[in-house]
Amino acid sequence: HNCKDELEILERDTTNLKKVSPPFERITYDEAIKLLKADGFRIEWGEDFGGDEETAISSHFEKPVFVTDYPRKIKAFYMKENPERPELVKCADLLATEGYGEIIGGSQREDDYDKLLARMKEFGLPIEPYQWYLDLRKYGSVPHSGFGLGLERTIAWITGISHVREAIPFPRVLYRIYP
Repeated sequence: HNCKDELEILERDTTNLKKVSPPFERITYDEAIKLLKADGFRIEWGEDFGGDEETAISSHFEKPVFVTDYPRKIKAFYMKENPERPELVKCADLLATEGYGEIIGGSQREDDYDKLLARMKEFGLPIEPYQWYLDLRKYGSVPHSGFGLGLERTIAWITGISHVREAIPFPRVLYRIYP
């Protein structure tokens, strides 16, 4: 069951995978910054996390952890502001254990045309290429959310392979940038 035989062929230690079941831990970006500083990282509020930071955060948990409420300046323009703290957006990243990093990123999307337009200008984005996106909100919208799953990272994590490149069918490498 659950590809046990296949994971054994890959010599995957499934101990950590067996711990993956709800509920998942949730921490805010603010709490993640505190964890990183306690671990000796020199990081300031408002900076984004790289691979080393994601690994350090996830090392505090036995299963994947959601990090929520990131600063709006480091996230996409279409993410909805947190009404209680406008410097934050309503989003979450799911960090896998064992140093595999972010495997899911999601957020509530901005549904207000004027706020979306203001965010695009704040980010210095040209309006014309995004006009179709703005038009989706022009005559009203509904609250909605979306997420993206990093399929290759998820496969790398589940199978325990050493580098995400090994989970990509046609990886782009130094001397080969086309499939």
